[in-house]
Amino acid sequence: MESGLTLTSDMMLVLFVLTVTIGLFVSELLRVDISAILVMVMIGLLGLVPPTDLFNGFASNAVLSIIAVMILGAGLDRTGVMTVVAANILKLGGNTARRIVPLVSGTVGIISGMMQNVGATALFMPVMSRISTRTKIPLSRLLMPMGFCAILGGTLTMVGASPLILLNDLIENANKSLPPGVETLETFQLFDVLPVGLSLLTAGILYFLLGGKYLLPEQKEKPTGSPTRTKTYFADVYGIKGDVFELLVTVDSPLVGMKISEAEKIEGAPILLAIRNTDEPRLAPPSDEMIWVGTILGVMGTRDVVGRFALDNLCRVQPHLRTFGGLFNASRAGISEVVIPPGSKFEGQTVGDARLRKRYGISVLAINRRGEILTDGIRDMVLETGDCLVSHSTWRDLSAVSRERDFIVATEIPKEEQRPQKVAHALIFFAISISMIIFTDYRLSISLLVGAMGMVLTGVLSMDEAYSAVSWKTVFLLASLIPLGGAMERTGTAAWIAQEIMVILGNVPEIAIQVALSVMATVFSLVMSNVGATTILVPIAVSIAFATGANPEMYALIVTLSTSNSFILPTHQVNALIMGPGGYCVADFIRAGSGMSVIFITVMLTVVNLLF
Repeated sequence: MESGLTLTSDMMLVLFVLTVTIGLFVSELLRVDISAILVMVMIGLLGLVPPTDLFNGFASNAVLSIIAVMILGAGLDRTGVMTVVAANILKLGGNTARRIVPLVSGTVGIISGMMQNVGATALFMPVMSRISTRTKIPLSRLLMPMGFCAILGGTLTMVGASPLILLNDLIENANKSLPPGVETLETFQLFDVLPVGLSLLTAGILYFLLGGKYLLPEQKEKPTGSPTRTKTYFADVYGIKGDVFELLVTVDSPLVGMKISEAEKIEGAPILLAIRNTDEPRLAPPSDEMIWVGTILGVMGTRDVVGRFALDNLCRVQPHLRTFGGLFNASRAGISEVVIPPGSKFEGQTVGDARLRKRYGISVLAINRRGEILTDGIRDMVLETGDCLVSHSTWRDLSAVSRERDFIVATEIPKEEQRPQKVAHALIFFAISISMIIFTDYRLSISLLVGAMGMVLTGVLSMDEAYSAVSWKTVFLLASLIPLGGAMERTGTAAWIAQEIMVILGNVPEIAIQVALSVMATVFSLVMSNVGATTILVPIAVSIAFATGANPEMYALIVTLSTSNSFILPTHQVNALIMGPGGYCVADFIRAGSGMSVIFITVMLTVVNLLF
């Protein structure tokens, strides 16, 4: 294929911005949303898109649709619809992995077709914890199949994953750059990808059903923090051994006048879980709480460690739990696993700066980071996405934490749904949105916003709760990258890149080009956001299709679907969430994800070619 397009100055500027974008995403020097905003600003400063179009992403169909999908998902969760679904699964699942895995994974996959897959995964993590406890099946055997199927389920509909929501906007941008006389590209309807998604979801379930015992790590049963197993949890899972003791601070103790944070830094100090220096004993004392003469401390550690600390600091070990016996009752308080999700405001903060005890009443005892158990210097550790915090708190405080969008509680806790009386309203407006998408010509964003606003007006959610349900990090990431796709189309950079790719590939069969695009999209999605990969690669795929006489809509869909092929590394948000609670390491994802990625490309290309 001979070169027809020549590299212009505008193309060189776009290539420069593209290189900077990929570099920022891969290096993770900045948060992805900050990087995306910087890219948008750079495009504006360089004049690569008209100033009137620079911020169109914030009003785009894709961005408004994602906002509405998040609000709809929050409404269903708040009324307890998803809890009812989970309870029925638990009844039907039986006690064997061969029945539970396909049932739960299939359900999560289907739910992911209508809401963000991260949300679906978060909803079912406590359910899996409960199933693991009751059936004695290790969480490592359950969470990865569920997580992978949540990702696969995002391909069931055009609202299941951010890249698919974005696809129609990218196709419309491509239409604006088409030469006169060329037929415009068709956009996709809600269920156009359903056969592809169902095939992928079925393949994922069969993959783990047939090969799960060879693919998933062999681990002993992992206790989940249920009230009757608190002691064994500390010792067996996190190596935190010992029991709870009470220490009375005497008049001569060097602890007098210290803050809790200072006492914790003393070498050999046990874990400080409770304090009484007023009339009422309290769990999770704030770091700036002062220790005075007569203060009673509730500490955890082995008898030797606690005894040595008491001797060195002139404290008296009480013979029984007289003060804190009620607080440490297993029916009132215990340990739990709390995961830091993508977009949490605590990402990048130290445990100390986050002030989790003062804000939420939880004491962080250890951190499970990518399979490594960290127990030393917890206060100064910087929190990362996917960190699994083993925490001690009352069940009431933990229930409040579970309603915060900055955490995902992976442990089952007794909780009542806030608005079960609004179930009918939530289901009606969800059904109205879906019906409008299927049976009317209204845009996706309008149809989904009708349901979202219906939930707000009928009290399923307050407006503040609707705002809280939206991941604004995702919104700014998506809206800020849309101008990059427009610049690639407008300046002809996408067509030039496609031309150069075809020169490199030479005269190869069409299936080889499709495989190359799929692999390229897969690799991009492993090292950067799938939204960014979609924005960059869809214009290139469309240009390649025009250059080779192939179907441009099909090539755009192949790339967009392939950005969900994120199984080999725990870089996808879903994988990051399940890594800590499941006790997985990177090698586990590589082992199970490599085969899943090959199956994904094979099944996806087969079904797409049959359909399109």
